[in-house]
Amino acid sequence: MSLTNAQYNSIMKDYEQTRDRNRHLTEQRRREVYTKLPEYGRLDESIGELSVAQAKLLLNGDDEALTRLRLSLKDISRRKKELLVSAGYPVDYLEPVYTCPDCKDTGYADGKKCHCFKHMEIEILYDQSNIREVLERENFDTLSMAYYDRDHVDEKTGMTVYDYMSKVIRECREYVEKFKNEKGSILFTGNTGCGKTFLSNCIARELIRRYFSVVYLTATDMFDILAGSRFNGGDDDEAKDRASYILDCDLLIIDDLGTELINTFTASQMFYCVNERLNRNKGTIISTNLTLGELQDAFTERVTSRIMSRYKIIPLIGDDIRLVRRGFMRRG
Repeated sequence: MSLTNAQYNSIMKDYEQTRDRNRHLTEQRRREVYTKLPEYGRLDESIGELSVAQAKLLLNGDDEALTRLRLSLKDISRRKKELLVSAGYPVDYLEPVYTCPDCKDTGYADGKKCHCFKHMEIEILYDQSNIREVLERENFDTLSMAYYDRDHVDEKTGMTVYDYMSKVIRECREYVEKFKNEKGSILFTGNTGCGKTFLSNCIARELIRRYFSVVYLTATDMFDILAGSRFNGGDDDEAKDRASYILDCDLLIIDDLGTELINTFTASQMFYCVNERLNRNKGTIISTNLTLGELQDAFTERVTSRIMSRYKIIPLIGDDIRLVRRGFMRRG
C-alpha cells in the first residue's frame, strides 16, 4: 500500500499552496508594520545602502569595512526588535511563517520525508482502506458493557467479567490520555472474541483524532512488509517506505500475533520491531490469542522478555462477545 503519483502530486500541491499562504501572510505583516512604524521601513532600507557602501570600501582595501558592517547590522537588528516590541508585536513577528518549521513546508527535511509528510501520507492511506469505517463502528462511544456478565466471579481475577472489563477500559482510556508523554505499549491476550481488536480500535480512533500517526496491521501483513523490505533489494523505495511506517509511526497495532506462519525470520523480525520501537520511544499494541508461555515458545525468550519487561500486559476475559450478541452463548 503506497501513494500513487497523483496522490503524491496532490500532497506536494498542498505544500505549495501552504507556502504561498504563508508568504502572503508574511508580506501582509510587513506592510502592516511599515505603515504603523515608518522607522522600521527606513531601517530595512538602510541595510541595503549600508551593505553597498561597505562593499565598496572593502574593494578599495579597507580591511575594517566588513567588521563595521557586521556591527552596524547587529545594531540595526537590535533597533528593529525594540521597535516591534514597543508597538506590541512579538520579536519574531516578521520572521518567515512556516506551518511546519522542521521542513519549512517543503515536505522534506535532511533529504527525507518530514513527519508532516508522513502524517498526510498515512491519512491518505487510511482513506483508501476501510480503517475509518471500522473505527466509526468500533470505538469508546459504541462500546457496550451489556454483553459482560455481572454475576459470576472469574477465578483468576476474583472479579466479575463486567467489573474486570470496566477496569480494563479505564486503563485503555488512561493510556490514551498519557500517550503524548509516555508512548507506552500494551499486550492484549485472551481468547477469540473477547474484545482485543475492539479495544485496540478504540485507542486507535482516539489517537488519530489527536493527530498521532497510527498504523494497524495484522501480524501476517506486517511480516510480509518486513520481508519485502529485506528481500526486494535496497532500490525498492516503496518497500522501504512501508517498512519505515512500521518503525516510525506513533502507534503500531499488531493484530492477531501468532496466527501467521512462525519461523526463524518472523521471530527475528518480531524482536527487531519490538526492540527498535522501544528504543525509539514509540507506542505499540499487540493482540494475541496465545498465552505468554505459547508466545515464548513461538518467538523465543528474547522477544517475550522485552515485552514482559516493557509492555503493560492486559489479559482479557469473558465469552466470545460476537456469539453472546447473537444469542449462541450465555453471558459468563
